[in-house]
Amino acid sequence: MTLEQGLAFGILFLALALFASGKLRHDIVALIALVAVALAGLAEPAELLSGFGHPAVVTVAAVLVVSEALRTSGLVEVVVQRIVPLTKTTTGHIAILTGVVALASSFMNNVGALAIMLPVALATAAERGRPPAILLMPLAFGSMLGGMITLIGTPPNIIIASFRSSYSNEAFHMFDFAWVGLPVAVGGILFIALGAWRLIPSERKGGVQPEDMFTLEEYVVEVRVKSKSPLTGKRVAHMKTAAGEDIAIAARVRADGQLYQPEPWQPIEAGDIFILRADPTDLTEFLGKQELELVGPEGEIRSDITSSALKLMEAIVAPNSPLIGFGPRTLARLAQGEFQLFAVARQGEPIGGRLHNVRFQTGDVLLLQTRESQDPKVPAELGLLPLPERGLRLGGPRRLGTAFAIFAGAIALSMAGVLPLAIAFIAAILLYVIIGILPLRDLYKHVDWPVIVLLGAMIPVGQALSNTGADALVAESIAGMAGVLPVWAIVTLLLVATMLLTDVINNAATALIMAPISIATAQALDVNPDAFLMTVAIGASCSFLTPIGHQSNTLVMGPGGYRFSDYWRLGLPLEVMVTIIAVPLIMLFWA
Repeated sequence: MTLEQGLAFGILFLALALFASGKLRHDIVALIALVAVALAGLAEPAELLSGFGHPAVVTVAAVLVVSEALRTSGLVEVVVQRIVPLTKTTTGHIAILTGVVALASSFMNNVGALAIMLPVALATAAERGRPPAILLMPLAFGSMLGGMITLIGTPPNIIIASFRSSYSNEAFHMFDFAWVGLPVAVGGILFIALGAWRLIPSERKGGVQPEDMFTLEEYVVEVRVKSKSPLTGKRVAHMKTAAGEDIAIAARVRADGQLYQPEPWQPIEAGDIFILRADPTDLTEFLGKQELELVGPEGEIRSDITSSALKLMEAIVAPNSPLIGFGPRTLARLAQGEFQLFAVARQGEPIGGRLHNVRFQTGDVLLLQTRESQDPKVPAELGLLPLPERGLRLGGPRRLGTAFAIFAGAIALSMAGVLPLAIAFIAAILLYVIIGILPLRDLYKHVDWPVIVLLGAMIPVGQALSNTGADALVAESIAGMAGVLPVWAIVTLLLVATMLLTDVINNAATALIMAPISIATAQALDVNPDAFLMTVAIGASCSFLTPIGHQSNTLVMGPGGYRFSDYWRLGLPLEVMVTIIAVPLIMLFWA
C-alpha cells in the first residue's frame, strides 16, 4: 500500500465514522472529506469541484423539483382516494398502502411519496381501528423498495447510472433497473403484507394510536392569570375545581422560570403563570370564564385559541425541516407571523415544561394556530407535514392530467435519446413554472440541498480512491476470493456489505463509495461490471435495519412509537428476502 492509498483509506474511514456517529450532518461530513482530499493532494484542482456540475447531481436536483410538481398536482392523492375502500383486511390494508407508496416512489422522491401517504395511513388506521405501528414501518420500507424500480426512483440509481458511463458509452436507461427492482419490490411488499408485519413488537401494535397522538387533545399550554380574573386572591384548589376533570394543572412557573407542582393551599395572584394539560376545545371556555390568557414561546399574549377567522392544525416535523435542532423562536421567525405555536407532542406524549425550551426533532407534532384562509403549502415550506384530515390537497383534473403528461413527455424524450435525462427534467420544470403548476417562489425550496452538497463533495472523494488505486487494491483483495468462491457468492457479499453500509450512512454516500469499488472488482474478475453496479443499486436502497439509515425510517419513528431496535426485527428478514430474490436475477440479467 502506498502513502497516497493510505491517505485515501484514512479519509474514507474518517468520513464513514463521522457519518455513522450522526454528530454532524451528512453534507458537512462530505465537505470535510473533500477538504481533506484537497489538502492531501489526492485529486487534481479541476476535479475538486467537478462533482457539483456532475450530471448525477443535476439530475437528482431536477427529480426533487419534478416530484414536488407531481405532488401538488394531486396525482397521488387521486390514486389514494381509489384505494381507501380496499383496506378492509389487515393484509389488504398493508399491501395497498405499501404498494401505492412503492409505485409513487418509482417516479418521485421517496420521502415525498411517504409524506403524502403518511396522513392517509394514519387516517385509515383510525377508521379501521388498527394501530398505526403495523402500517407505518411497512410504508417506510415500501418507499425504499419502490425506489429500486426506475432510474429516477432514488439518488443511488442515478449515481450508478452515471458510473456506467465510465466504462460504457451509455448509462442505464429508465426501466433497466426494473428487471431486478420490480420483482424485489413486489416480493418485499408481499412478504411484509402476508405476515412479516407481525414481527413488529406487539407492544408497539397496541401503543400509540392515531387518536392519542394526532388529534387536538392532551397538549401542554401556558396561561397567565389576568388582573380581573375571578381566580385572583383565591387558592390553587379553586382553579382545580373550576378546571374540572378535563383540564389538569401540570405545573406552576416560579419567577425564575423554574417549574413546580403547586399545592392546593397556595394563593393565586395576577400575573401567575400555570402550565395546563388539556384539549384546546375545553380550554376556550375555561380561559374565557376564568379570565386567563395564553402565553406564547417568547412571552407574548394570545387571548384566544380559535375564532371565526382562526383555526387549529397539527403538523409533523419532517426529516428535512429547517426547524430541527431549533426552538419556537426559529419557527416564529421563519413563519413570519403566519403561524402561532401552541404546543408540541413527541412520540405520542405532550412535551412538558416551558415551551420556549423545546428543541424540535424529526417526528414532533406541532399544534399550530393559523388563519382560516391560510395557504396550506406554508407548513411544507417549513418542513412541516399537515396531519389527518388536513393533509390532502386535490388538484383539478386538468392540472393533474397536464402535470402527468409533461412528466411522461420528459421520460419519453430521455428514453428516445432526444435529450439527456437531466435536461429533459429541466424542460419539464420550465413548463411547470410557465403554466403555474409549480409557483416560481417554490422552484428551489424543495431541493434537498444537503443531499446535493453531499453528492457534489463525495464525487471527488470517490475520484481520489480511483486516482490513488485504492479502489483497485480493495477489488484485488475481493477478486482473490474467486479461487474459492463463485461470482454469485461475491455478488452476494457485495450486496450484504452495501446493505450494512447504507444502514448507517446516507444511501447516496453509500453508492458513491461502493460504485468505484464494484467496477474495479468486476474488472479484476473479468466479468460484466453491470452486475456489480446493479448489486450496489439494490443494496443502497435497503436501509431497513435502523431508523437513521434513511429519512423515511426517521419520519415514521415518532408516529409509530417505534424504538431504535424495532427496525431490524422486520428489516433483517426483509433484507434476507431481498438477497434471495435479487442475486439470482442479477446473475440472470446482468452477469
